[in-house]
Amino acid sequence: MKKAALLVVLLLPPSIAARAQVPQAEYAARRDSLAAHMGSGVLVAFGARTPVTDFGPPTQLPAFHYLTGFDEPDAAFVMVVRNGAATPVLYTTPIDPRVAMYYGRRPDSTAIRREFGLAARPFASLRADLDSLAAGGLDFYTLADFEDADFAYADSLTRGRLFMRAFQAAHSGLTVKNAHPLVNQLRARKSAAELVLLRKAADASVEGHKAAMRLAAPGLHEYDLQAALEYEFRRHGSSRPSYGSIVGSGENGTQLHYMLDRGPLNAGDLVVIDAAGEYDGYAADVTRTLPVSGKFTADQRTLYQLVRDAQEAAVRNAKPGMKFSAAQDSSVAVRARGLARMGLIESEDALYDPPGRPDCAQRPAACRQVNVWTIHGISHGLGLAVHDPAQFYSGDGTVREGDVFTVEPGIYINTAFLDILPDTPRNRAFIAKVRPVAERLNHTGVRIEDDYIATATGLEWITHAPREVGEVEAAMKVARDTAGGRRRP
Repeated sequence: MKKAALLVVLLLPPSIAARAQVPQAEYAARRDSLAAHMGSGVLVAFGARTPVTDFGPPTQLPAFHYLTGFDEPDAAFVMVVRNGAATPVLYTTPIDPRVAMYYGRRPDSTAIRREFGLAARPFASLRADLDSLAAGGLDFYTLADFEDADFAYADSLTRGRLFMRAFQAAHSGLTVKNAHPLVNQLRARKSAAELVLLRKAADASVEGHKAAMRLAAPGLHEYDLQAALEYEFRRHGSSRPSYGSIVGSGENGTQLHYMLDRGPLNAGDLVVIDAAGEYDGYAADVTRTLPVSGKFTADQRTLYQLVRDAQEAAVRNAKPGMKFSAAQDSSVAVRARGLARMGLIESEDALYDPPGRPDCAQRPAACRQVNVWTIHGISHGLGLAVHDPAQFYSGDGTVREGDVFTVEPGIYINTAFLDILPDTPRNRAFIAKVRPVAERLNHTGVRIEDDYIATATGLEWITHAPREVGEVEAAMKVARDTAGGRRRP
């Protein structure tokens, strides 16, 4: 290595200087596992398209990447399985030579076989090849081409959906099954190579949150913190944020997926920062709540500590071998007791009449007053998608080794939540009792979110940004003192 190149590597953060990757053999093993589950059949999956904007390179779809490792756009993947033995083929689209001068070349069939261990054919031959396979009597399996399962039903006009709809119409009697449950079952347990990438995503994300703590101060804006966060994500090896960075100060912090990030940081407010980096396709997910002025008020401290206690209760009850419902229930119980003490609900088990009017006799948990201020669940899986499959999603709901997930309780106080409740006698009594406290704490949101790996011995916490009250205040104070009374990036 030349001296100049060596110097560049030495100056880079470790996460960039030596990148970890999932080995080709693991992708092949994933395909073999899926083939064993299928038995016999034809899998058809479509990858991401070339972006129609100039905001960054294409991002491959999680299920497609999981099986191939191939991240070029405009490709399809077909795997013919007979008696558990798989024959996989990538169908790729060549790029116009002039366009390649702008966006880069795509690998040819020789490079694909060498780098990915897959045979390759032109995309133009896909339909004819599938028509031939359809005559063989095998069932077909599809992987729909969506970015995240959260939005799988929002768009039925993707290339893959239209193609398979026309293909099935042309072959009367053809059986087409959804392959996502099979692939999700495989994706739910993370391998050692995947855990390395998830830890790196977590490390980069932690550096971003530390930078936000060093910077936050009255007079700045949400976008100042967003810039500091995303700079550190990139500097420590992330290819992009895992999702749109959420930086919500004051009332904006009570909107769960607020992503405008343009409001001011006002003295006395809390700012909820839900932001993380993605490393080689693997997502972290971290939230911290900061006092803009550098110190929590007494009410803010009480609310923050309540959320932190709820998080720790969930962690104690989310170890391998335990049902994850115990983590959810314990977190809700802690928050219910605390909110009752604060006067924000009438009692731990008090009920209200929620919008939509569920049957409270049959589903009392859906009608508890604690839900007004807690809104969301406390966890989801992590991996190639920020909401990835986890093993405890299915079966008996038990956490198992290889699960990677968040623990993220929150409390959000906004009197607007009271204003949208149905006008019933029970709700009127509830609102009259709690409104004075809610108005005092109005526009206060608190969320604390961390990422955990279920191991053979317990849970590994991988997002080590300051989170205790004293730690957060100390991190912000050190920055202020170092900068002579002003925040520094």
